[in-house]
Amino acid sequence: MLLLLLTYLILGACAGLIAGLFGLGGGLVIVPVLIFSFEAQGMSPEVLTHVAVGTSLATIIVTSISSIRAHHLRGAVLWPLFSPLAVGICLGAVIGVKTAASLSGPHLQTVIGCFAIIIAVQMGFGFKPKPSRTVPGKPQLGAAGGLIGWASAIFGIGGGSLTVPYLSWHNVKMQQAVGTAAACGLPIAVMGALTNIYEGWGHPDLTEWSLGFVYLPAFFGIILTSALFAKFGAKLAHNLPADILKRCFAVLLLIVGVRFLLAGLGN
Repeated sequence: MLLLLLTYLILGACAGLIAGLFGLGGGLVIVPVLIFSFEAQGMSPEVLTHVAVGTSLATIIVTSISSIRAHHLRGAVLWPLFSPLAVGICLGAVIGVKTAASLSGPHLQTVIGCFAIIIAVQMGFGFKPKPSRTVPGKPQLGAAGGLIGWASAIFGIGGGSLTVPYLSWHNVKMQQAVGTAAACGLPIAVMGALTNIYEGWGHPDLTEWSLGFVYLPAFFGIILTSALFAKFGAKLAHNLPADILKRCFAVLLLIVGVRFLLAGLGN
């Protein structure tokens, strides 16, 4: 168990470093790393992807709290927008976990692979929606939150890669879009993690130290090191060519996405 925990401490450090270096939410890094790790560990193929997603969402609960505080102190969280988004997010996240639970492990990897490829293309070419709309009312924000929560819970992410473009499209300043998206990551993570615990409770294919679809050794290992190394990665990013780094990571993400896509289609 000590060796296993040490492995996840290292994985958490790598995930945090990459997340901070490229300005990404940790889930986009953590989920693929956990899938590869669980495969090597011999975890059942039927549940390992679900456990990777559930564990990622659980870690985001911890990491998002410090992020929210930092953005709030800078006045970057638009709480009037957060409230209606959060209502939709909570419902969407529950439905998202149930959607993921209805898929087999290989099919879920296919879906995650497609998402990774889309994000890789967006990063590689720098596609961003042009601000062209005003901020919608509460019903529209709630509906958007529902879609963001649903997708985020399936992919095991905090939703920043979806929330930031959506808010930017509606003429929200980038700093405030990022800060508000960080706040939205908490309800996504809380509802997603709790629903994953419920959905996976008592599953016969789970290994020891699993709390539903949350694998505790990986959870504790990642949260102990990811936040610290994310700060280091963020500092390092200021001294390195950001565009080149993002394109390199986009290539890596593309390879991971294609690998998941082929693995899912091959089963």
